[in-house]
Amino acid sequence: MTLRLLQHRAPDGTRSVIAATANAANIVAGVDSVRALASQAIASGSDLAAAIAACGLGAAIDITAELAAGRILSPIDHGDDAHLIMTGTGLTHLGSAEGRDKMHRAAADAAEKQTDSMRMFLEGVEGGKPGPGEVGQQPEWFYKGDGSGLVAPGAPLTMPEFAKDGGEEPELAGIYLISPDGTPFRIGLCLANEFSDHVTERHNYLWLAHSKLRQASIGPELLVGTPPDHIEGVSRIIRNGATLWEKPFLSGEANMSHTLANLEAHHFKYDVFRRPGDVHVHFFGTATLSFADGVTTQEGDVFEIEGAPFTLPLRNRLEKAAATSVAVRIL
Repeated sequence: MTLRLLQHRAPDGTRSVIAATANAANIVAGVDSVRALASQAIASGSDLAAAIAACGLGAAIDITAELAAGRILSPIDHGDDAHLIMTGTGLTHLGSAEGRDKMHRAAADAAEKQTDSMRMFLEGVEGGKPGPGEVGQQPEWFYKGDGSGLVAPGAPLTMPEFAKDGGEEPELAGIYLISPDGTPFRIGLCLANEFSDHVTERHNYLWLAHSKLRQASIGPELLVGTPPDHIEGVSRIIRNGATLWEKPFLSGEANMSHTLANLEAHHFKYDVFRRPGDVHVHFFGTATLSFADGVTTQEGDVFEIEGAPFTLPLRNRLEKAAATSVAVRIL
């Protein structure tokens, strides 16, 4: 039975957790956040399904209608944005390596040699799937921001005024909670739009860090338990009500050069990422980019990402922030 968790806010502001299966979706009694539910499971030494059973189920709810009404929240959050950390790994899917290599080859004058991007990808192919209990090749890694940059499904993704591009990155994200003893627990996986500035990145690979400091959005459903090895999805851009660009993407370990365990090992090996109580949203990398196909996004475009076994799409409208002026003062 595929179990998915959602977070809901009623018109009166009351928050709740929804447990959804193929046949039903119900409010979970007694908890107002997925983080609280996961904390209960960790404290009792059980799993999320057992924690839900212990709480009990309440009223049935139509998650499709609630998403359309704007009452479905991101499936994870934290009361203090500084304790939700967004990070990611790239060059984990063949499509991402091909697209990244195209972007950097000319800029790096690499006609006669492999780019660093392709070299890193091939190292992942060779050593990213070690045996059980082993740690394999280190992946590319980046920081995206804290919880203030996590955008709810259906809400706009806003690029800064100085951005050169606002481009989608359809992928999976792992959601984690750090237990009181510092152990990372994976709660589940979500569809995600990692959202980056590909023009800035293409200008110089050393600007990758700048290109990633952007908002991101994760899909309304958190897939619990052992994820499928093969996930097929579709990413599209809708402009003025019509589909401008559409392309399938593949994810899951069968389509990756690294195991999830290897990516997790290289993220959580750092003490700072095992701080008790913190939530982590870690993006696992994309296989499809409209930018690689020559698409230039515009304000008002709608990004749409869907893929089974998730039943609800992730949609976000592209907006651009107003200009701001920041001056550093000397004390």
